[in-house]
Amino acid sequence: MPVVTRRDFLATSAVMLSAATYSGAAAKPNDRIRIAVMGLRTRGKQLIPGFISIPGVDVTHLIDPDEAMVRPALDVMKKQEAAPQIETDVRKVLEDPSVTALVVSAPDHWHALATVWACQAGKHVYVEKPVSHNLIEGRRMVQAARKYKKVVQVGTQRRSSANVVAAREYVQAGKLGKVAFARAWIAGSRPNIGKAAASPVPKGVDYSLWLGPAAEGPFTKNRFHYNWHWFWDLGTGEIGNNGIHGLDVARNVLGLDAPTRVSCAGGKYFYDDDQQTPDTQIATFEFPSGPGGAAGCTLLWEHRVWEKNGPEGQSFGVIVHGSKGTLRFTDKGWEVRDGDGTVEKSGEEIVKVHQQNFVDAIREGKALNADIEEGHKSTRLCHLGNIAYRTGRTLQFDTTTETLVNDPVANKLLGRDYRKSFELPRVE
Repeated sequence: MPVVTRRDFLATSAVMLSAATYSGAAAKPNDRIRIAVMGLRTRGKQLIPGFISIPGVDVTHLIDPDEAMVRPALDVMKKQEAAPQIETDVRKVLEDPSVTALVVSAPDHWHALATVWACQAGKHVYVEKPVSHNLIEGRRMVQAARKYKKVVQVGTQRRSSANVVAAREYVQAGKLGKVAFARAWIAGSRPNIGKAAASPVPKGVDYSLWLGPAAEGPFTKNRFHYNWHWFWDLGTGEIGNNGIHGLDVARNVLGLDAPTRVSCAGGKYFYDDDQQTPDTQIATFEFPSGPGGAAGCTLLWEHRVWEKNGPEGQSFGVIVHGSKGTLRFTDKGWEVRDGDGTVEKSGEEIVKVHQQNFVDAIREGKALNADIEEGHKSTRLCHLGNIAYRTGRTLQFDTTTETLVNDPVANKLLGRDYRKSFELPRVE
C-alpha cells in the first residue's frame, strides 16, 4: 500500500473544519504564538519541548499549584531564550491578552473548566485526553469552542499518525469487508498503591487550587500526583487514562459515532488498596452499523492492569475483525492477517506532528486532526463504560440528547457537583 504523505493526510482528515470556524488566529503566518502550559508534573513537561521547537512559538507561562513541579519544567525549556512567567492560578494567566493559547495538561477534573474559561477569554486550547471528567463537561467544551470560535485540539495524537489514517482509508474502502467487531486493550503491571492516611499538605502546594472543581477532602498522597487517576471525583480510571487512545483509534478507523447500548463487567479483583476504579474491566459498546455494510458493530475495551502482557502478546493493542481479514495494530504499524497481507509501517514522530497541526490551525485555519468534537465522542465511550460499571447494568444511550433512557440513577453520573468559584459555566 502506498505511503500516505503529510499532504494526503491533511486532505483526508476525519475532521475538516473551514478557516471560518475559528477566530483570533495570528494576523500573519510569522506572528509569534504565546502558549501557557497548565499542569507540569508529567504531560505538560513532555509537551513543552515540542512546542518551543516550532518556529514562532514561545511558552510564556507555566502554571501549577505545586511549586515543586516548576523546576523540572524549566529544565526542559533551556533552548528557549526568554524565561516564562510562573503562576499557580490559571485564571490570572487567562487575563493576559498576550497569551494566544492554553495547554491543559492538568488532572482530568480540571480539563473542562480550564478549557471553557480559556475559550471565554479568547484563547485557543490544546487539551489532554480524556477531554473531560464526565460526559456533560465534554459537550460543554464543544459548545464553548463553537460559540467563541476557538481552536480546541485534543491530545489524542494517534489522529496525526499517517498509518492510522491509512488504516481508516483501507477499512472505509471496503478492503476488510464487513466489520462487525473490534477490540482494544491494555495490560501493564501497575503497582499496588497501598493505603494512605490523611496527612499534612506538602509545603509549596495550594491544595484547594489543585482540587479546583472537585470535592473538598483531606489530603492523602494517594489522591494527589498521578494516583488521582483511580478516584472517581478526580479521574476516569484506566479506561479514561489509556482506553481513550485505543477506543479513539478504533472509532476513527471504523468511522463510528455513538453507541446505542453499553454494558460493562469487572471490579477490583487484584489489588487491596485505596483505588476506587476497577483494576479489571471489560466494556462493550454496540453500534447500529459497521463498515462494509455490517448491520451492527461491537467495540470492546478491556484492561487488566495487573497483567504483564495482554492479548496478541501486546501490552497495548487494537484489532479490527472483518469478513475479508483481520487488521492488527502493532508497535511497528499495522498488518492484515487472513486477507491480502497489507503491511503499513509507522511513520514520523506523531506528537510533534500533532502539535504542529494545532499551531497551523491557529495560524492558517487548517483542519484539526483531533477536534474537540471528535475527542468528546471518543471520551464519551469511556464515561459510558464507567457508568455501566458503576450502576451494574446495561445502558440504552439516546444519541440525540446524550442521556440514558429511563435511568435517572445513571443519568446523575453524566455530570458532577462543583465547588463554589469552580462551577462549570453555561454556554448559551
